Amino acid sequence: MTHVIYVHGLWMPGDESLILRHRLGQEFDLALHSFRYSAAYSTMSSITARLDEYVREKQSSEVHLVGHSLGGLIIHRFLERFPDQPSGRAVFLGTPCVASKAAQQAGRFTPVAHFMGQSVAEELLQPRARRWTHDRALGIIAGTQPIGVGQLLANFDEDNDGTVAVSETRMPGMSDHIALPVSHLGMLMSARVAHETGLFLTEGRFSPR
Repeated sequence: MTHVIYVHGLWMPGDESLILRHRLGQEFDLALHSFRYSAAYSTMSSITARLDEYVREKQSSEVHLVGHSLGGLIIHRFLERFPDQPSGRAVFLGTPCVASKAAQQAGRFTPVAHFMGQSVAEELLQPRARRWTHDRALGIIAGTQPIGVGQLLANFDEDNDGTVAVSETRMPGMSDHIALPVSHLGMLMSARVAHETGLFLTEGRFSPR
């Protein structure tokens, strides 16, 4: 089986990928492994260094990467710092690639900002001009079901998944993008999201729209 490294989002344990792991294994013969980190107590530098070690431990010539929310930004920074990686593709699920209005609003509250940690402050609390320039193809899945506390914080006036707006997920340089009727957390339980993720990882495309 081909290895897939899953990088979770803020305040998530990695175990939320269980259903996604099962579906990718059953339908696409992909073996998903969850990489765990603590955003509150780690820097982006230390997280990406540990991720590099984790990927190398697989000793595989092909490794795909899947990031949910903040996990996508960690993958982006990881490939910037450690570009010499096995071949493969990447999929971001609800990742705020260019901005995070909800995080910026939440960051105004000192206790919340503290528990976000330095890695989040570095990536989410200010808009950034990111661009995907890595060799591997990137597919991005956004959600349009506005269920989540981010909806209250950000007061979105556009399609969003309850935490991240669809426009915030579009990273220049990506290979493909699809918006599906799922929420920010619900996308991890969605059969359609799992299918589209597996399709992109194995074929480099999402379903025709």
